[in-house]
Amino acid sequence: MIRCIAMAWVIVGLGNPGDEYANTRHNTGRMALEFFAKTNKFNGWHEDKKSKSIISTGLLEKIVVALVAPETFMNKSGSAISKFIKNPKAAERLVVIHDDLDLPLGTMKLSFDRGSGGHKGLESVMRAVKTKKFTRVRIGVSPSTASGTLRKPQGEKVVNNFILTKFKAHEMETLHRVFKRASDALRTIIVDGPERAMNEFNTSK
Repeated sequence: MIRCIAMAWVIVGLGNPGDEYANTRHNTGRMALEFFAKTNKFNGWHEDKKSKSIISTGLLEKIVVALVAPETFMNKSGSAISKFIKNPKAAERLVVIHDDLDLPLGTMKLSFDRGSGGHKGLESVMRAVKTKKFTRVRIGVSPSTASGTLRKPQGEKVVNNFILTKFKAHEMETLHRVFKRASDALRTIIVDGPERAMNEFNTSK
């Protein structure tokens, strides 16, 4: 089984299960993961009951990669990931893709060893793997002004409503371009390492 191979990379796309959450902002990580799987011709998805997730496996430059989409709700994401990442050392080969309110829609940023920023899914992952030292692909979902200034939603109720709204058609077009960039970044992380990827993909929009 793929998770038993020590050198495997594990890429997780955060989101909520079920059709009602499809194409919502909080499911951006899961959508990006599915895009990456399709772009790189990974094996079909199948259920993994032990981790309560659906997984797909494949090779990039002869490197084993496991894609994991937790079937738990966002704030329980860590319980699925803990079945694949057994200790902080293994987390060095963990990548988590997620929505980020601190970035405007149309942007993406790679990060390593940072806080959750209030993201419940990330908080659950950190508790499960007992470290912050893993790579994140942060995909912006917040609105912005015509000049590009971030207009981040404020207030718990407003934020909760916002992240569960579905993307509009024109926003999906923007997101698709970001997913392509995120897919390229993921390939670079796996083949050349996170530091190389951050140097390349964090320097320009």
